[in-house]
Amino acid sequence: MEARGIGAVLMATCHAAGLVVGLMAGISTEAARAGEKAVRVGVLTDMSGIYADFGGRGSVLAAQMAAEDFGGRIGSLPIEIVSADHQNKADIGSALARRWFDQEGVDVIADVPTSSVALAVSEIAREKNKVLLVSGAGTSDLTGKNCSPNTVHWTYDTWALANSTGGALTKAGFDTWYFITVDYSFGYALERDASDSLTAAGGRILGKVRHPVGTGDFSSFLLQAQGSRAKVVAFGNAGSDTINGVKQAAEFGLVQGGQKLASMLITLSDIHSLGLKVAQGLVLTEAFYWDLNPGTRGFAKRFAERNNGVYPNMVHAGVYGAVTHYLKARAAAATDDGTAIVRQMKHMATGDPLFGKGEVRGDGRVTHDLYLFEVKAPAESKGPYDYYRLLRTVPAADAFRPLEGGGCALVN
Repeated sequence: MEARGIGAVLMATCHAAGLVVGLMAGISTEAARAGEKAVRVGVLTDMSGIYADFGGRGSVLAAQMAAEDFGGRIGSLPIEIVSADHQNKADIGSALARRWFDQEGVDVIADVPTSSVALAVSEIAREKNKVLLVSGAGTSDLTGKNCSPNTVHWTYDTWALANSTGGALTKAGFDTWYFITVDYSFGYALERDASDSLTAAGGRILGKVRHPVGTGDFSSFLLQAQGSRAKVVAFGNAGSDTINGVKQAAEFGLVQGGQKLASMLITLSDIHSLGLKVAQGLVLTEAFYWDLNPGTRGFAKRFAERNNGVYPNMVHAGVYGAVTHYLKARAAAATDDGTAIVRQMKHMATGDPLFGKGEVRGDGRVTHDLYLFEVKAPAESKGPYDYYRLLRTVPAADAFRPLEGGGCALVN
């Protein structure tokens, strides 16, 4: 898909998603026309591509719910949600971010699946002294060599996924791996972090192959993985790339041939698309699951009621948690200065019904528990979205890369 002009992108997004959502009933059209100032949260996501279910409209809804649950305003300022489709292109995402910050009065950008887009927008947020709240993008470089005083990374990252999923399987005896990895910054970071984690746990990577974003045919990659005789075939991708890869692996009979499939990044939305018959036995790590406790179940029910019965995944939950903490910090800091708000976010402990207690570290990494799951067989599922069996809770202290290990200049 060719990149369109930014004006066309914004116009299409406005038509498709409703660019501005007023969250207070008292916000009249007259007040809006009079130019009343607001706290504006921009959800920059994939509305139409391979990560549309991963983030997309679910992320916009999660941000809206966070603003509503906060009360809809900070002092006299109403909270508004805007949204746009970055089409998984760094140039489009960057141009949208600049327009939002320079012309549209956006204070903070949230979600941003696609690591290349998130890395670019992080630099713009620093330049404009605004705030970036990452939920969808995965590269651990966002809190490593590319860390910023204006960026907070909420839900997961490549180091955490590699350490939890890869480390656990390797220690269980699945010690030889073959990687099928997406060919851009997220895949590179995941492959690097997984290599480090597997080697430390005593594992070996027998081979790897990279595929283009949005590929429809995994046959050649799967044949190479099959021929490697690795105990684990790992998918270092996300969204529809993961769905297509796992489906075709089932068709090629990799599991029947004795190999185990592992997805280094897969969410509830993807499992729903795959179906339990295909996905059963997959081992994965998530930061959120709807059926963990009363708080997660309550949120999921409210979310599904407004999302045509579709349950939230961890990216949606991360948008809710990140926006909630931002609004608390913004109110406490009593300023719209981006670095001051992020400083306040780091000063305040995190805490919400979805992730529990945690913190925003000096490098911008949010720490909370992670969960190692195995996908249930169809006969084990008791109803819609009852897909996971919990294997292990990874405590926050162990889930993410140590603070001193990422090379972030902010740490010192």
